[in-house]
Amino acid sequence: MNGFNYEKEHDFLICVDSDGCAMDTMNVKHIACFGPEWVKQYGLAEIRQPALAYWNHINLYSATRGINRFKGLAMALLWAKEQGYAAEGLDDFIKWTENAKELSNPALLAACQKTDSLCMENALLWSIHVNRAIHNLPPDDKPFAGVSETMRGMAAQADVVAVSSANAEAVTQEWNKHGLADACQTLLCQEYGSKAFCIGELLKKGYERKRTLMVGDAPGDKDSAAQNGVWFFPILVGHEKESWLRLQQEAFPRLLAGKFDDDYQQQLIAEFKQTLGIG
Repeated sequence: MNGFNYEKEHDFLICVDSDGCAMDTMNVKHIACFGPEWVKQYGLAEIRQPALAYWNHINLYSATRGINRFKGLAMALLWAKEQGYAAEGLDDFIKWTENAKELSNPALLAACQKTDSLCMENALLWSIHVNRAIHNLPPDDKPFAGVSETMRGMAAQADVVAVSSANAEAVTQEWNKHGLADACQTLLCQEYGSKAFCIGELLKKGYERKRTLMVGDAPGDKDSAAQNGVWFFPILVGHEKESWLRLQQEAFPRLLAGKFDDDYQQQLIAEFKQTLGIG
């Protein structure tokens, strides 16, 4: 895949998130890799259970579901500070998560070379260890039911692009393994910038905003779509199979027919917020 360097083939653009949306991998990655490696890297063994519960809450079961790993880490470290486990150099790390143009391992490595923040160094080591732990997971990753069929069907009439905040190695391996990459023009991961940035760059190819759809499972996906003035279709947590079927049979046909309108969008967002318990 060549990043943004592909030829536009259709008038419609479908952006698809990976973890927790197309791939049934989000829960296991956070429960088995992200959370435990955070506890280990930052010396939180004494509060392991509440720490892991908090990690899973902010990353899986709340309005911050799907947050970038480093922003999630910043939230978790602030929580740990309240429990009496302050990380040295935390303020520097938080500032980096708020101001960096790119939140990825290479960007954090470059930042670490300009500062002596122990928290930032630990964040980089944590992220590397997370990637290693994910790589060593049992090979039972899989797409949600209906994903492959829906993506292939959409690819016949729209340009389909993966837009994910996960690292490129994992997404590329998983999407190629399960044949999802074959339905895509390209795979855009955290190394290419935020989802909002990626959508904005894709629109420069000439797609109309009202013919562009972001498919995702997290509030960040909805916000990225809103920032670019494009539509959002939610994959509802716990109802992924039904959501993909609805995308195939209802939402995508409405998009093609010009009937994906504001009223329909608000209906989808209301259902999405109710599922995540967002007021």
